[in-house]
Amino acid sequence: MKPSELKTFLTSAFGARLPVLITGAPGIGKSDIVAQSASEAGADLILSHPAVADPTDAKGLPWVVEGHATFLPFGELERALQADTPTVWFLDDLGQASPAVQASYMQLLLARRVNGHVLSDHVTFVAATNRRTDRAGVTGVLEPVKSRFGSIVELDTDCDEWCRWAIDHAVPPELIAYLRFQPDNLCKFQASADLINCPVPRTWSHVARILALNLPAGVQHAAIAGAVGAGAATEFTAFLKLYAELPNVDQILIDPASVKVPTQPATLYAIASALASKATKQNFARVAQFAQRMLDAGRGEFAVLLIRDSIQRHNDITGTQAFVKLATGELGELISGK
Repeated sequence: MKPSELKTFLTSAFGARLPVLITGAPGIGKSDIVAQSASEAGADLILSHPAVADPTDAKGLPWVVEGHATFLPFGELERALQADTPTVWFLDDLGQASPAVQASYMQLLLARRVNGHVLSDHVTFVAATNRRTDRAGVTGVLEPVKSRFGSIVELDTDCDEWCRWAIDHAVPPELIAYLRFQPDNLCKFQASADLINCPVPRTWSHVARILALNLPAGVQHAAIAGAVGAGAATEFTAFLKLYAELPNVDQILIDPASVKVPTQPATLYAIASALASKATKQNFARVAQFAQRMLDAGRGEFAVLLIRDSIQRHNDITGTQAFVKLATGELGELISGK
């Protein structure tokens, strides 16, 4: 499933108390999507890390009460037992947990009770794990644990969805433009015993933070290589040089009729992202004029990208006269997918 599809599924699963197990490569957003879905569903989130847990965390602590042996719930288990509002209990990195810890959750997952304690009806389980082939310390998930989940789904990456997320989270436009130009580089996970990183959504978000440091060119390249690996860093650094040589975006906003429309795809991705990053309700008429020139030059896909990214950043653009005029023409049809 793509991230948006997974969020739709989880929202419905929460309401039906259907436990879901999510698999996928490291660093692609499994944990973030669970947290976002819980927040959007208005549910509290209980976060557990079975990889560093003890079986008593899910069973209760052996104790003597009034002369009788029992199990006292504590921590996350106690919160789940007492939950009186919709709650998602998230078992992150379940596949890294020992068999004993995995087994300790079996009663809770199926019977929703353990050692005389009944789980609140408000609680829904969700778990996530990397795959064994990812070399992330996953030895597997016990068969009786797997079968207690209503569905096991694998999360896949999607560059368009990541770019929309990136726009909402102030990721630099040059990074968004590069991954639009080279979408296959968004996720090239490759397990390695060496101390190197590879390109995945998580490590690209680290690159965004490195760019904000405004480091000298050589230092910046080395830091980016440490985030996403030498190959991706070299490609991205070359793209940054192209981005720095773009036609002046401010000049486009001053006189959109005078700036030549580029012909190279890399430059078009870069200028569309750069111009969209500066689009506002006040200057959108000039942005729309340049988008129309892109369309007239046979670069309609980049015109669509420019308008969609502009709206993503400032939705009030759709209320402008320029947008209304644009929406009734050929470019409007392309944007709406007709």
